[in-house]
Amino acid sequence: MVRSLWTGASGMIGQQANIDVISNNLANVNTHGYKKQRADFEDLIYHTIRSAGTPATEDTVVPVGIQMGHGVKLADTQRVFEQGSLQATGVGTDIAIAGEGFFKIQMYDGSTAYTRNGNFKVDSDGRMVTSNGYWLIPDIIMPQDFLPDSININKSGLVSVKVPRDNDVVEVEVGRIELYRFPNPVGLSTIGENLFKTTQASGDAIPGVPGYEGMGQLEHKFLEMSNVAVVSEMVNLIVAQRAYEFNSRTIQTSDSMLGTATTLKR
Repeated sequence: MVRSLWTGASGMIGQQANIDVISNNLANVNTHGYKKQRADFEDLIYHTIRSAGTPATEDTVVPVGIQMGHGVKLADTQRVFEQGSLQATGVGTDIAIAGEGFFKIQMYDGSTAYTRNGNFKVDSDGRMVTSNGYWLIPDIIMPQDFLPDSININKSGLVSVKVPRDNDVVEVEVGRIELYRFPNPVGLSTIGENLFKTTQASGDAIPGVPGYEGMGQLEHKFLEMSNVAVVSEMVNLIVAQRAYEFNSRTIQTSDSMLGTATTLKR
């Protein structure tokens, strides 16, 4: 059978995966802290018909060999951790990371995850949690009588609130937010809900104080937006669509050639 049939099919499968990645990026264009993905491809094995460097005569060798490729496959879907734009919200529990780092989150089962989404809330116990109720680690617990509009978080993560005391209002510190970074953040495993899990590829989390030792600083009452550039994704979508069509055309051409071959003898 003509090799190009299977080569074209592999190209169509690859471009379908590319469009799946692009569509997921566009779907999350308004997801806080979302980091876009990129589909990377690599060629398949080659059929070597003649190797370069094999003897042609007693005194010469073949300068260029003959190798026929078998198509393409998806190599990985890499997460691109470039900074997203910051949007002012005016909400006292919103925090954006300007620079490198992740917030640490404790899941319901006791395991930990990491996120760039600083859209936090205060639950009924005064603890800072995510929108799904996961705890921010280290614990930030507000006093029961704190004034909700008085939350203040400085660039190095120090959290303070105001509480009424003896006919007066005083400011008290309730904790410090830490950030965590990784030797290889693209090796993190995405589990949904804007959360990442560590893997052997990512390495262990390295804790630090915001604004120091390579960590980003915190921006209070801001949220980091998705780093998806809609125009770039639309261009990528057009390229992927055309590449899909080109590969389908090679299949149609191969089929036409086979059809011509079958009509040689009648």
